[in-house]
This record gives sequence, structure tokens and C-alpha cells, in this order.
Amino acid sequence: MSNTNEDSNTSTSWLGSRGMWVTYSVFVTLLHLFLLSVPFLSISMAWTLTNLIHNVCNYFFLHSLKGAPWEIQDQGDASNRTHWEQIDYGVQFTTTRKFLTIVPVILWVIKIFNINFISGYNFYFIMKN
Repeated sequence: MSNTNEDSNTSTSWLGSRGMWVTYSVFVTLLHLFLLSVPFLSISMAWTLTNLIHNVCNYFFLHSLKGAPWEIQDQGDASNRTHWEQIDYGVQFTTTRKFLTIVPVILWVIKIFNINFISGYNFYFIMKN
């Protein structure tokens, strides 16, 4: 985790702050519990939708948005870089990047486990995600 006092980009500095991993995990859990509360969704479909919604949101917020929308004084330094490229100043293999990489993998493994490895269903959702 990085020290947030040294970060100048407020768009990504919160990713390395204390409690981010817990908050992130709580939001994913709340999303899954919400999907489980929908009466016509099975458990396997709820896990599939949790994985799908999480991955679409991650793609949009980390890999599609560029710049620093809350930082006016960066003078365009981050205007052509995505949030993923701005995390920890672009340093690879930091704990924040590892966490944001492993969460979708864990969700995918849980999803595959909960669909009971049904071959047609498994193939369909592997290809869909």
C-alpha cells in the first residue's frame, strides 16, 4: 500500500489507502447478496451476474476512463492515461494492482465452482465472460 500523503493524483490515491480492500470486498459481497435476494435467480446465476457486473464495472472505471476528473491542477499529465496506468504511478506488481487483479480471478473460480461444472452451461458462460 502506498502512503496517500505522497500521492498527488486524487483519482487513484484512494486505491492504496487503508480500508480500501475491506470496502471493496464489502461492496462485492453486498452486490452478490442483492442478486441472491432476487427470487427468480439461482445461486449459480447470482454468482455469474456478480462476476459479470464486477468485471464490466472494473473495465469501465479502471481501463476505459482516462484522465483525472477530480484533479484540475495536474495540467493534463494524466489526460491520456487510464486509471489502471495511474495506479501507484505506473509501477507494476504493487500490492494494489495484485489485489485488483486477483479479485476477478477469485470471483471467476467461485462462479465456475457454483455452476457445478455443467459442460454446456460452463462453456456458455466462459465464452460469454
